[in-house]
Amino acid sequence: MKNYLKMALALGLCLLFCTPNLMAQVIKEKSRIIVIGAHPDDCDNEAGGTAALLASMGHAVKFVAVTNGDAGHQSMKGKELAARRYAETQEVAKRLGITYDVLDNHDGALLPTLEVRLQIIKKIRDWNADVVIAPRPNDYHPDHRYTGVLVQDAAYMVEVPNVAPDAPALRKTPVFLYAQDHFQRPNPFRPDIVVDISATFAKKILAFDAHVSQFYEWMPWIGRYEKDVPAGKEERLAWMMKLYDRPMKDNIRAGMVKWYGASKATKAKHAEAFEICEYGAQPNEAEIRRLFPVLIK
Repeated sequence: MKNYLKMALALGLCLLFCTPNLMAQVIKEKSRIIVIGAHPDDCDNEAGGTAALLASMGHAVKFVAVTNGDAGHQSMKGKELAARRYAETQEVAKRLGITYDVLDNHDGALLPTLEVRLQIIKKIRDWNADVVIAPRPNDYHPDHRYTGVLVQDAAYMVEVPNVAPDAPALRKTPVFLYAQDHFQRPNPFRPDIVVDISATFAKKILAFDAHVSQFYEWMPWIGRYEKDVPAGKEERLAWMMKLYDRPMKDNIRAGMVKWYGASKATKAKHAEAFEICEYGAQPNEAEIRRLFPVLIK
């Protein structure tokens, strides 16, 4: 009831003061986005800035980690590590204004089985997803690759009622997107959609910061740069902000021109890009702008 009253009040105020374009933004249907990653920090890297943008506009965003992360550390392991990593995801959810789920599959042992496929089908259905974002299935990490395969395998099945019948089948075809990567074979990533996340880059880094076990411990250790990590909390955050403040690649900035125009694209500092998967709905430009209303020239 409270939400209804808030919506009614906002609509009433908009009727009095909003321009027609802003009025259309207020009353239009909100997008439902689900981002699926292999580990409890992958979604943050794939779409953390975009998620923060959409969530701030009232759109529904869910992150799903397909494994519980129980192998990703140099000294912790098993249930203790999985519990720690789950707690980190819930802190991320607070910081980004999203929902974060973690499936109980072992880290480093993921396979594209029917059991896990059904888990993913149910998550997409339960969220009533308009957009599904996942890694491409040609990543260096087997868990990443198989997450991409699992989401591909679920793409058609989310609409088939006799598959996973305990979760009602979708009566729409979601758009399936690949998150950006740098791998060139068998084919390089294609930036079909580019989102300017300059305004939420700091929030994305705050999400990274919540994954203490990963960004300050495990990844520096496995990457042989653990001595570079500062001791203090504020110093660590500033260090990581600088570490991920990387130049935008030419193909990403070129893609941004399409969605924001040359002037805005030139000023943008950070972006997240997505490739439209051949499976699922094939949206035109107008449909993409409806699903991603942050794409404004």
